[in-house]
Amino acid sequence: MMKKLSLFIDKIKKLDGDPHYIATGMSIGVFIGITPTFPFHTALAVMLAYILRASKAAAALGVWIGNPLTMPFFYYISYKAGQYIFGANLPFDIRYTTFNELIKLGFDATLVLMIGGALIGILPAIITYFITCYIAKKVHSGNKQKEHIS
Repeated sequence: MMKKLSLFIDKIKKLDGDPHYIATGMSIGVFIGITPTFPFHTALAVMLAYILRASKAAAALGVWIGNPLTMPFFYYISYKAGQYIFGANLPFDIRYTTFNELIKLGFDATLVLMIGGALIGILPAIITYFITCYIAKKVHSGNKQKEHIS
């Protein structure tokens, strides 16, 4: 687990751009990665990063928070959050892992999951922004020091 985290941080360090640009892209990716929009995560995140003038590469990296291990958890929490907001009691089955399968549940269930996913994606996206910005600033200042020494 720590090795994978280290590899992920190394990928962040290799991204080009100012810290805000990179951090905004990463937070967009994490936000989209938490929403129940699989298999459209990467396309949506890159498109949103393009529109918001953020790092498209960082957005593509960020969506990997939504993976086969985390998606059932995110979908369940999204459903519960959406259910709380709408007061709905709709069928939910953990086996629904793609957006197409969710649509088969009907518009109401899809809306509950989408709104719930957007709601639970906000805090991780904000946290991701600050963590990524911190890492990018450290890397950026480290690179400047290396250039100064050379």
